[in-house]
Amino acid sequence: MTESLRARIGRGVALRGTFVSLPEPAVVEILATTGPDFLCLEGEHSAIRGATLVNMLRAADLFRLPALVRVPEAMPWLIAEALDAGAAGVLVPRVSTAEQALTAVRAARFPPEGSRGAGPGRAAAFGYGLAESLDRARVETVVAVQIETLEAVDNLDAILAVPGIDLVFIGPGDLATSLAAAGSPGPEALLAAVESIIARARERGQRVGLFTPGPPRPDPRVTLHIQSSDAMLLRSAALAAFAGGTDD
Repeated sequence: MTESLRARIGRGVALRGTFVSLPEPAVVEILATTGPDFLCLEGEHSAIRGATLVNMLRAADLFRLPALVRVPEAMPWLIAEALDAGAAGVLVPRVSTAEQALTAVRAARFPPEGSRGAGPGRAAAFGYGLAESLDRARVETVVAVQIETLEAVDNLDAILAVPGIDLVFIGPGDLATSLAAAGSPGPEALLAAVESIIARARERGQRVGLFTPGPPRPDPRVTLHIQSSDAMLLRSAALAAFAGGTDD
């Protein structure tokens, strides 16, 4: 793959990948053989950090497969850890205000667009490719923010106005929880909120991503789908196998 993930998102190419939550590089290698457009390493709800994160990104690089990292939160040091380790970009959860979105963008972008520090991490060939890594990061680093709270929906126009965001990603699970807590439970309320987010983002010319537990419905308004997760796919395959399925 010669075109970066960020460039493909910017062109509106339909992309599909999955979350990787099992902290094991072999899982990345196995999934890479199945033809996803990208993977998203799950740093929010799993133990993928430090050396494990680095080795999982190395595994993705073996297949020239871009890997995003969902960081635990919009903290600059967590974003820097993922990008310095070689991630293609970050997915930042629970972004509910323009201020939080700006914090994420500034942490992920080098000056003058942001305030990310230049260090001798893996992405910079441990300091020996620092200049090249700065140039590459300015062009290729993906910054995606996750819209998954009622507060984020209320503040969406302000969030969309923050420069430097490549994609707004809808998290339907947490969004449904937030809606229910506010007195609007049920699939109808969730669908209406999702439709509103997509429409408002597209009006602003912003690319949209969406999580789906199964194969996504074709929707030209949605550029990037994260379908299921490694654990969900493993269980699904195991259920099929023990119910009489076969790989032959």
